[in-house]
Amino acid sequence: MFSDSLISELDRGLRAIAGVTQASRPTPAAVPATRSDPADDALTSEERRHVAGLMRVNHVGEVCAQALYQAQKLATKRPELRRAFEHAGKEEEDHLAWTAHRLTELGSRPSLLNPLWYAGAFAIGFVAGKCGDKVSLGFMSETERQVEHHLDSHLDALPPHDLRSRAIVDQMRADEIEHGQAARDAGGVELPVPVQRVMRAAAKVMTTTAYYI
Repeated sequence: MFSDSLISELDRGLRAIAGVTQASRPTPAAVPATRSDPADDALTSEERRHVAGLMRVNHVGEVCAQALYQAQKLATKRPELRRAFEHAGKEEEDHLAWTAHRLTELGSRPSLLNPLWYAGAFAIGFVAGKCGDKVSLGFMSETERQVEHHLDSHLDALPPHDLRSRAIVDQMRADEIEHGQAARDAGGVELPVPVQRVMRAAAKVMTTTAYYI
């Protein structure tokens, strides 16, 4: 039943917002970290704050990804698409757990506005889903393309010696590329340029705010 699925997905969303998500894959970081690891000690206080800001932005992105895929999964009537959204959502759940753990290692916290980010993304994802499967998949493709570019910029901005954060971001980027290609292969259409621009503008507001709050 739809109501049962909705309750299940909202429960999953609450766990994502609360930061109690468990990863199904081990963190890409090569060495399990503690607050006293030499690798993190090599970060200056300014670098640590900057890395924490970037990882908080990435964590927010994964909260939004959970909401988007949950909403799109509820909106479609095709079982194969539900499975595709579920698969992508599980990998995004790994990203959510990895970034949350990295924030803890850096002595920082997730965004205080996570409930707002989640609610907004869920609404957008459900509307995209109700516009039809091709549009929904196109939205997924464009979202992942923009996230890929965003993660490229983070790889440029992270300190070269912060191998732990870089490994996490690099694996996230690889997964996002795969998700975007899967959406295109499944029949996703390219969204109109004005829609793409609105998506980039909304993402800019979110990333700029989440870096600090």
